[in-house]
Amino acid sequence: MWREILRQAWEAMRRHRLRATLSMLGVVWGIIAVTLLIAYGDGFHYAIMRGFDAFGKNAVVCWPRQTSQQVGGQRAGKAVRFELEDVKWIQERCSLVKRVSPEAVRWLPITYQGRLRNTAVRGVWPIYGEIRNEVPSEGRWLSQEDLLERRRVVFLGAWLRKKLFGGRPAVGETVQIAGVRFQVIGTMDIKLQLSNYFTSDDESAWIPLTTAGELWHTRYLNVIVFEPLAPALEAKAKKQVLATVAERQRFSATDERAIQMHGQEDLRPIVEKITLGLKLLVAFIGILTLGIGGVGVMNIMLVSVNERTREIGLRRAVGARQQDIRRQFLWEALLLTLAGGAIGILLAFVLAGVIESLPFLGPIFEDESGKGDIHLKISFFTVVLSTAILVLVGVLSGLFPALRAAKLDPVEALRYE
Repeated sequence: MWREILRQAWEAMRRHRLRATLSMLGVVWGIIAVTLLIAYGDGFHYAIMRGFDAFGKNAVVCWPRQTSQQVGGQRAGKAVRFELEDVKWIQERCSLVKRVSPEAVRWLPITYQGRLRNTAVRGVWPIYGEIRNEVPSEGRWLSQEDLLERRRVVFLGAWLRKKLFGGRPAVGETVQIAGVRFQVIGTMDIKLQLSNYFTSDDESAWIPLTTAGELWHTRYLNVIVFEPLAPALEAKAKKQVLATVAERQRFSATDERAIQMHGQEDLRPIVEKITLGLKLLVAFIGILTLGIGGVGVMNIMLVSVNERTREIGLRRAVGARQQDIRRQFLWEALLLTLAGGAIGILLAFVLAGVIESLPFLGPIFEDESGKGDIHLKISFFTVVLSTAILVLVGVLSGLFPALRAAKLDPVEALRYE
């Protein structure tokens, strides 16, 4: 039965090739729009999340503020000042903290052969690189030996390296920080991060915290940076860190104003909702475009019903049921949309391969590597989703003409001229 229905649908399309082709063109364009726009939404989401995670996928930055509660005779409004001992307490007592590093920052002049830049010089522990995703493109990151031996070594961000060295290799060269000679041990590639503090990582320089103590007084830290054991444990890890520092500095463990903490999990739901909203918007636009193609198929099928009224009457007269007529026209519409859809998906793959990527974050960060572009990659899920939408449009396009054909009175249909 199904073979016969499909054969009849195919024969109907062959008899009216031009009409079928024009109908399919709307579907072809619609499915191209749906597929590419869904791929664009996925590429936008990936580019945004990559820039978001570049800061440090699970990094939490703690800023000292002042107390807002009176505890144990201590007045409210007392300034909280981070010390190295606080970091050691966090290391020893916070079971939900995977890594932690102090950070002391000063804005200092860095010079190389007459070139000068005033920028943030950050004194940190080597573990900071893993927390904040500081990956060297040349040379290496700070080591534990650098910290213990107070070595005068520096790691440079991409823009800072470019401003000081231009296109020349920087690793092994000597720069001066506040008049003190430092050897460049590594540099970073451009970091397409969407958030930062003090200044962007691309413009920063990192030195061992112990060495920073020789340039400026580092008893008090600017911030403490830590990473929880897992993203889901971030909120609990924050409370644990707050309670630990509060115990040492003698303020209330519930005084959240004493320490301000910013983690990725605070902003991730907002970023996810923004990207999801865009994905839904572009997918909706594509579905509307495909829907217009479906309307074209519906119009053609209605014309076909009118032209084949006598044929429908004859088939009913020889015993065809209403559901047989309905099924035939529904499958003709579905065959039209699926044929156009198959062509459209193939063309979408070709266009995605030709376009490949669209500029996005690269021009903002002056990056020509293409890492921040929106890449049009059509996934298996995209194909499945596009096909499901296509089948739905095909069914809806053929449903009304099929119902109209099935309801024709056989006697009146045979008299139709």
